[in-house]
Amino acid sequence: MEILVQFVLIAVGFTMLVVGADWFVEGAAGTARKFGIPQLVIGLTIVAMGTSAPEAAVSITAALKGDADICVGNVVGSNILNILIILGLTAVITPLAIQASTLHYEIPFTFLVTILMMFLGLSGDVIGRGEGVILWLFMLAYLGYLLWMSRHGVSEPEESSGEKSVLWLLLSGIVGIALVIWGSDVTVDAATALARIFGMSERFIGLTIVALGTSLPELVTSVTAARKHNADIAIGNIVGSNIFNILFVLGTTALITPVAYEAGFFIDSLFAAAAVLLLFAGVLPKRKLTRPVGLVMLASYVAYVVYLIH
Repeated sequence: MEILVQFVLIAVGFTMLVVGADWFVEGAAGTARKFGIPQLVIGLTIVAMGTSAPEAAVSITAALKGDADICVGNVVGSNILNILIILGLTAVITPLAIQASTLHYEIPFTFLVTILMMFLGLSGDVIGRGEGVILWLFMLAYLGYLLWMSRHGVSEPEESSGEKSVLWLLLSGIVGIALVIWGSDVTVDAATALARIFGMSERFIGLTIVALGTSLPELVTSVTAARKHNADIAIGNIVGSNIFNILFVLGTTALITPVAYEAGFFIDSLFAAAAVLLLFAGVLPKRKLTRPVGLVMLASYVAYVVYLIH
């Protein structure tokens, strides 16, 4: 009975994370537009942070509760899942085109920050406040790059907030972030309880179940876009999300409280780096992610889960 209760709580927590992130982005971005804040600034800050809100909330909550394995596992697991499952599944539905800047700059930068995370973690078996500052410096550099790109013709599409009032948008943003925080608390507690019941490590739970839950917004968005034959920007969005997860989510968590980086995460981080290389190799020939490469990605994730189980 307790097992069923914990699974229900995880489902409830995930639902709160997904709905809360969606409401937060709609409310915060809509409010910003009402006050004349440029779409570029909204896209680079509010929307980007909103889509990473589930990962950030879960990681910070887990770290504060001393569950570092769930914290790091959530970030690394989400990044692996984003590429191998979300892009793999989306590519199987329809081939994905890729922008030149994503191929030449953003994918290599994703690989760089993944290796940076490994180095910072292994250097002292902990990602502390000093490492958090380093990650945030890279984050600021990345935001500067996006700003430069936007001034050279790359920008976020304009979205309409309709006729909703500022009060409604503010309320949506406040309720949304509250749901994200509450949902993260419920998710971490339930995931930790399941780990104890089944004798699984918190690392395994963080890398799989929690990572899947916090990546649900990206999964739903990418697959829906693919089904509507509008998935040409999916790769850039996922790559950007992975960069944000490491630099913003892990960096912010480390600034709040030091995060232990156990030896087992070295292999997981290597797998995350290998997933980036697989993506790069898959799109390099034709600047497109094809169905065969998508199938290889899905198979690679299955192999990774088999490794985790054993």
